[in-house]
Amino acid sequence: MSQYLAEEAIEQAAIAWLRELEPYTYQHGSEIKRDLSKAVLEDVFGAFLQRRYPQVPLKVLAELKQEFLYNSGTDLHQRNHAFHLKLSKGISKTWKDDTGRQHFGHFYPIAYDDISQNEFLVVNQFTIIGKSKRIPDLIIFVNGLPLVLFEFKNLFNQDATVEAAYNQVQHYTYQIPQLFEYNALTIVSDGQTTLHGMYSSGLEWFAAWKSIDGREVVGNDFALETLIKGLLVPGRLLQYVRHYIFHEPDKGQLIKKGAKYHQFFGIQYALQETLKSVKPYGDGRIGVVWHTTRSGKSITMAIYTGILRQLPELKNPTIVVQVDRFDLNRQLFDDFVAAKDLVGDVRIANTTDELRSLLSGDSGGVVFSTVQKFNLKDTATGRELEHPVLSTRDNIIVIADECHRTQYGLVQGFANNLRRALPQASFIGFTGTPVDSKDADTVAVFGDIIHTYDIRQATEDKAVVPIYYEPRLAKLHLGNEQLEEEAEEITGGLEEHEKNRILWAAMEDAAGAKERVEAIARDILQHYTSREKSLSGKAMIVCMSRRNCMKLYDALSALEGCPEVAVIMTTNIAKDPVAWNPHVRSKEQMEGIKARFKDPDDPLKLVIVRDMWLTGFDNPAMHTLYVDKVMSGHNLIQAVNRVATVFRDKPSGLIVDYIGIGDKLRDATKKYTSAGGEGKVTFDIEEAYSLTQEVIHLLQEVMPEDFNYITWPALAGSDKIKLVSQATNYVVSEDERCKAFMLNEKKLSSLAPIVKSHASINDIALDLIFFQHVGAAVRKVKYPSTNIKKSQGQIKDLIHRSIESEDVVDVFQMAGIERFDISIINDDFLATAKEQKTGNELKLELLRQIMNDEIKVRSMKNLVKYRKLKEEVERIISDYHNHFFDSLVAMEKLREVARHIQEEDERRNQLGLTEEEEAFYEILAKHPNAVQDFDLIKELVQKILAEVKKSASQPDWYKKDDTKAQLQLAVKKVLRFKVKAELQEILDEVMEQAEARYKEYNMSVA
Repeated sequence: MSQYLAEEAIEQAAIAWLRELEPYTYQHGSEIKRDLSKAVLEDVFGAFLQRRYPQVPLKVLAELKQEFLYNSGTDLHQRNHAFHLKLSKGISKTWKDDTGRQHFGHFYPIAYDDISQNEFLVVNQFTIIGKSKRIPDLIIFVNGLPLVLFEFKNLFNQDATVEAAYNQVQHYTYQIPQLFEYNALTIVSDGQTTLHGMYSSGLEWFAAWKSIDGREVVGNDFALETLIKGLLVPGRLLQYVRHYIFHEPDKGQLIKKGAKYHQFFGIQYALQETLKSVKPYGDGRIGVVWHTTRSGKSITMAIYTGILRQLPELKNPTIVVQVDRFDLNRQLFDDFVAAKDLVGDVRIANTTDELRSLLSGDSGGVVFSTVQKFNLKDTATGRELEHPVLSTRDNIIVIADECHRTQYGLVQGFANNLRRALPQASFIGFTGTPVDSKDADTVAVFGDIIHTYDIRQATEDKAVVPIYYEPRLAKLHLGNEQLEEEAEEITGGLEEHEKNRILWAAMEDAAGAKERVEAIARDILQHYTSREKSLSGKAMIVCMSRRNCMKLYDALSALEGCPEVAVIMTTNIAKDPVAWNPHVRSKEQMEGIKARFKDPDDPLKLVIVRDMWLTGFDNPAMHTLYVDKVMSGHNLIQAVNRVATVFRDKPSGLIVDYIGIGDKLRDATKKYTSAGGEGKVTFDIEEAYSLTQEVIHLLQEVMPEDFNYITWPALAGSDKIKLVSQATNYVVSEDERCKAFMLNEKKLSSLAPIVKSHASINDIALDLIFFQHVGAAVRKVKYPSTNIKKSQGQIKDLIHRSIESEDVVDVFQMAGIERFDISIINDDFLATAKEQKTGNELKLELLRQIMNDEIKVRSMKNLVKYRKLKEEVERIISDYHNHFFDSLVAMEKLREVARHIQEEDERRNQLGLTEEEEAFYEILAKHPNAVQDFDLIKELVQKILAEVKKSASQPDWYKKDDTKAQLQLAVKKVLRFKVKAELQEILDEVMEQAEARYKEYNMSVA
């Protein structure tokens, strides 16, 4: 007997754990008498049908049995699909009894509603004869159907891995294909690593089941036990088989997919909250599911939708899937269509009329719509004042994708219209990005977090590949020292937000400077070509503007060896330059180029985008994202996760940063790896609503006597303007009245985002909107702005005159540190993340103060040198704030300045100079046109210092013009005939340094 645990021991452990779960029973394969060429226990299945449907004649049951077990299809995948549809959806059958009476029934091969009527049998060493004789390790039969297959390998044999188990299963599909016609789930395990998946999937799509309850993640040490007790519990297994597996058509082939543990539990908890929250039993706020981008959120939403449609409690519900824009979120619709097995037919509301028609009926279904389709229409009698009610049914569920992006307009706008149209609907949000304090209304609208699956857990589970960050720098060096002052002169008359918008637009424009774009193009091509040598795949480039996208396309295309590249952006032929016409595409053409880019073998390798494809676009073959656009928060994470999708042997995704997003990436990543931090409403909405009512009353008191704006929404445009003008003129006619109005209007505007999700918001919506209009008009009268377009043009011109573009720099080489990659989920990287206002901003400010204090102490000793170093410190901080690089680079640059200061003493000793001599040495050395010989400079410095000390020996010497004149003359004599140029400039600097260093009378000088 072997002293080591063998493969059989793992098999026996699995059997033992399964037998702990009622009503599993066990039998050894050799004990079962049957036809060895068949994988189904046909007698057991027949007995189930008789037990489940005793009222049906035996002849009909025999026919049913044959229909269930015979699967049409030319290949194994088609036959498996055919069986799975029967397994999950059942089959309908009609027959006549002996009297000729017609009967109808719908039949399932499993009693999903009554576990006790099913037989769960665990069988090991089950021999099957197909093209070869094979003996799979372990099979779970449900009613005689072989639904779950285990293949084990020895934990203590180095070569017996899960990869070997998986490979063995792939051989089985050819040798005993009859087993896999009925297979729902395949499990491979070596005792340490246990993975589940679909028999037809690549190993990269197999995954561990890491939770028993969906809340606590269990370590890998208990992987097999966790999978058995977390997934194979009889009730759960049946739910999984029925609702969580589907076949997706792809390029003429069928791809079988199954949910991972985070998807299963996320949906389970969402279903629980749905039944508790739907009206009239709850308040209609189901909650928010946060599953990080690229972890299969679309599939999660599709499975959830499919189950909702079958819930008897919801009585054939209508599911409205709400998205921002189809050009950005087409992928979600495509995923729903691909999951037709689960969700059925999906309809798109292309127009407002289509939407209203689809939602006005009583029939259920799935409707995709943008929130913008809930708009007000122009009718024969004028524009609608409010959105009509489309349905008062309470079995309408609205699913909002990326829910914190689509809830604008709760006071007046699309989201408000949606709630008026469907007053009894319930809402659930799905997001790939976390809900934080800025998204408080997301929680107010949808409810609390239901389930969380963050990027750290997704990476550990290999649901996504790790993402690495490589900072490179295409600098925007502003050479104009008076830039801020000149910019302030131009924008002085504008409000702060308008100033920021204009300055940002100008910086966007500057980022497209010809030299800079060409430098980035060269670097991208070199970087991508080098990367392709070891990892073939696709890459995406993100630019600040559409114009910059075009500039980069032209620069890249002009380079020798550039692969095929395309610009993906929205176009407007009425406004865009004619030169952009080659990049104008119809919807069909856009779909065509998307298919090409997603095809790993297609020669289209690079795409350049501004916004499109940064969300809702999945291309597993894409491995690199080049970023030349400042982004933050969920927009940034959505973008970088484009390269996180698992694909073949892709080890990781890479973010290459040309603009300085490092800090923002760390901030966002910190939030994304918080492992379940739930968003809570941080204010009392009732208290805020009450305060809003008080502020409205105060604003009403400021209005003229008998002033009435109740009919304002129904007025014609010109009459609306007159009413606002009347109120405005009255308010601004008296300073104190105007001051009181503006103070309260500001309070009202700050309260609006808080109360906009209140149930009674429509009672005060008119007041909010009217007073905000008056407020905008009052500000315009009191603080007239300059011509914004003129300012915008002036600022652009100023920025371009100030720009000095330089080559792309490898940041780590520039900082003098060893080259390394930083994963965005790496603890060292996250350690530098800002915690609100106490992170890298504070570190940088402390470094700045330390450096400036040190320079201040030293500056009187060497004015020229330390003035230069102080300017360098301030330039680094300024460049950091202007997004030229992130704080990691800024701190490294400050470290370089500090190192320079620390090395000065050593340098001075090498030159053989005293500290006093060094200051004057720096003056002469910075004028190479005047004097070049080191020994001569040293001789002149010693003579200058002697003259300076002679004059400085007199009290208050620097206040005496004659003493200063004598010193200047003496220094001039020393330098005459020795200095070839710039004599006066050198004299001025010598006098400035002498005064700074020897201002105070010192007896030791005498």
